[in-house]
Amino acid sequence: MVDSSFVDSALVADAEAMDLDELEGGSTSLHQQLKSKFIDGSPLFMSLVALALVVGLAFCIERIVYLTLSEINAKKLLKDIDAKVEAGDVEGAKQLCRDTRGPVASICFQGLLHIRESMDDIERSIMSYGSVQTAKLEKGCSWIKLFIAMAPSLGFLGTVIGMVMAFERIQEAGDIGPTIVAQGMKVALITTIFGIVVALILQLFYSYITSKIEHLTSQMEESAVTLLDTIMKYKRGEK
Repeated sequence: MVDSSFVDSALVADAEAMDLDELEGGSTSLHQQLKSKFIDGSPLFMSLVALALVVGLAFCIERIVYLTLSEINAKKLLKDIDAKVEAGDVEGAKQLCRDTRGPVASICFQGLLHIRESMDDIERSIMSYGSVQTAKLEKGCSWIKLFIAMAPSLGFLGTVIGMVMAFERIQEAGDIGPTIVAQGMKVALITTIFGIVVALILQLFYSYITSKIEHLTSQMEESAVTLLDTIMKYKRGEK
């Protein structure tokens, strides 16, 4: 007689081997499916959509790194500047701004640079320089918006071409067969899907970048008001 425990262990081993094969087959099939979808969607247009994704992400990453490095503890900086200006150490306050990165420190330095002028001139100088700093924060965002618009447009172009291909095959065959129609529609739908997915990915990054720009712009405005108050107190003390 065959030992029942031996049979049970053999069945379990076979089941585990089958599950492992299915998992491996599933991962392989997923890779093959992505590859086949890329090829089915016309390599020309799919490559253009992929290029839009890569270049768009490069701009997004550059902006995120730049904006992250531009963020500082603005309240602490303004507190230190106020302490130095109140003590009469204007040059020390300027040096503190030079040693601190970011647009907030640059605006503060610009205001302290014109501290001997009238308050109207100081405010005008800060506002003008603030516009320059805002433009630097938004640098490259227009390219991101371009790729967000370009990705689905390339997908729709592939859709139109896929439909034209379907109609051409129908004309050559002289019959509306489901296989002929499905092949052309498949190309059309795949390019559209990939174009929309790329646009959604870039849009998420763009929204995050926009929120960081808004935060920094708000910081700049609050810091400008606080700096003007500090300079006004300094001028009153001089009198």
